[in-house]
Amino acid sequence: MTAVQEPTALQFECETGNYHTFCPISCVAWLYQKIEDSFFLVIGTKTCGYFLQNAMGVMIFAEPRYAMAELEEGDISAQLNDYEELKRLCLQIKRDRNPSVIVWIGTCTTEIIKMDLEGLAPKLEGEIGIPIVTARANGLDYAFTQGEDTVLAAMAHKCPTAVKEEGEKEERNAIHKLLNFGRKKEDIKQEESEYKDHPPLVMFGSLPDPVVTNLTLELKKQGIKIAGWLPSKRYTELPVIDEGYYVSGVNPFLSRTATTLMRRRKCKLIGSPFPIGPDGTRAWIEKICSVFNIEPQGLEEREAQIWESLEDYLKLIRGKSVFFMGDNLLEVSLARFLIRCGMTCQEIGIPYMDKRYQQAELAFLEKTCQEMGVPVPKIVEKPDNYNQIQRIYELKPDLVITGMAHANPLEARGINTKWSVEFTFAQIHGFTNARDILELATRPLRRNNNLKELGWEKLVKEEAKI
Repeated sequence: MTAVQEPTALQFECETGNYHTFCPISCVAWLYQKIEDSFFLVIGTKTCGYFLQNAMGVMIFAEPRYAMAELEEGDISAQLNDYEELKRLCLQIKRDRNPSVIVWIGTCTTEIIKMDLEGLAPKLEGEIGIPIVTARANGLDYAFTQGEDTVLAAMAHKCPTAVKEEGEKEERNAIHKLLNFGRKKEDIKQEESEYKDHPPLVMFGSLPDPVVTNLTLELKKQGIKIAGWLPSKRYTELPVIDEGYYVSGVNPFLSRTATTLMRRRKCKLIGSPFPIGPDGTRAWIEKICSVFNIEPQGLEEREAQIWESLEDYLKLIRGKSVFFMGDNLLEVSLARFLIRCGMTCQEIGIPYMDKRYQQAELAFLEKTCQEMGVPVPKIVEKPDNYNQIQRIYELKPDLVITGMAHANPLEARGINTKWSVEFTFAQIHGFTNARDILELATRPLRRNNNLKELGWEKLVKEEAKI
């Protein structure tokens, strides 16, 4: 018999399969909560409206700041005036909500009928007095998370440049004085002295406020000051972005935003692994420090402390295997973290792979596999799900992280699954949120262990046959 040699370098394949993923207009669900003074107007058909209604159904007690501009037959056959219809809707939004920005979300239909949203927006925002951001977050993208990428790329054009006029400087100084009212000068000077001298750094990626605070404080410990976040909590507080500024992305699906910031705003992108898991967070901070010639302090001890606190979860997954079917573009980062936790990964399915933007993450994945002494997983772009399911049957992984479409069929065949969409909405960035990732990943394994202890495994198999 010939011994099978384990792969030691990353292998890439492309199967050109269908995309079993949500529509990117679902980004409205988390972006309207992040940008508190925004209003999202989705321009599409009734199908788009039904999808959003179902996607937002879990937020029934919240008051979503979004609306549907439904295209009827008259619109599609160009019998109606697009400008007048959109103007009527935007004036109604202004009267009812008075947001600081209206975001037009284009859909497949607006793309197909070549609706000139970018041409209409500047004229209309001048008339109604509210900025309009146009983003084509349609289903022609590879993954639903790319909806956020499209919106942030569009919003990057709206970020102000460095203040040059004296009057604007005075206004900013007045605001700065107001924010520091009641604080001692010594405290303000001490706070400013905690930071090292380095070029401005802007982060891009939508994260919950507690995670933003957490990552900001982690960099502050190294003397690094974040000049702003894209998106900011309020549209009126968008960060100043000028030529030569450094930018860093916190999510693997933001390649379009990264390209826009580099090409249009002439920024310098810090290519680093993403701050997912204690290993990724440490590598992310170390890379930023190296760019600014700062010697990182205490990161090794910080990471070791986090790993020690995760031991109760690590016992459950150490030595087990995981298989990614591909859904939200977080697959490479999650696989790298789970391999560091002691798992083996047989395959990483991913809807779209931007090797330039994820270059540092891919190198880190390869390095992690070598250090852990496990085979390097095969990365399959645009996987064909029929072929993937056959491979799952052959490989028999302990856990499959998949889109919602395939979870129940796999569970019915005795395969443990976890919805990948849950990782999208969970807080998974930074040192302190590593526990949340493992809480999600180990839940099906813990459930099955409990069933075995209760003697229900046989009953569950019988029900699956029925």
